[in-house]
Amino acid sequence: MIFLSKKTIEEISRHAAETYPYECCGIITGDEHSHVVHACENIQNRLHAEDPSRYPRDARTAYVIDRKEFERIVSAAKGKGEEVLAFYHSHPEHESYFSEEDKAAQTVFGEPEFPEALHIVISVRERKVHDMKCFKWDSRKRNFTVVACTG
Repeated sequence: MIFLSKKTIEEISRHAAETYPYECCGIITGDEHSHVVHACENIQNRLHAEDPSRYPRDARTAYVIDRKEFERIVSAAKGKGEEVLAFYHSHPEHESYFSEEDKAAQTVFGEPEFPEALHIVISVRERKVHDMKCFKWDSRKRNFTVVACTG
């Protein structure tokens, strides 16, 4: 289990506040001693504009990381001997919970691609971080459950 450093929490909180009223998203790579925050572009608004029937939600209530950006970050981390430690996104004007949409986005055939990674959800209200919760895959429950992630 990893614990997020104060610096990491500050970085993802700043990203969440800056992207408000839209959801932010990102990836944290590294090892248990060193974390690198990769603030990703949320392409949900672009997808919604291109195909609103397939992507009915905009970036105020959904996020998508471009697969090429995702693969570039993961590949670079693996090349340095690092791991994908966590994924994060924000919920503007909503609580920090792991929604059914979040679960569907993070699982393929009922399993997460990165089962050891944390999933961090940040509640942002009026451009200020209200709350943050961390979730981890529980293989017995076949669901994401709340875990402690700050030391």
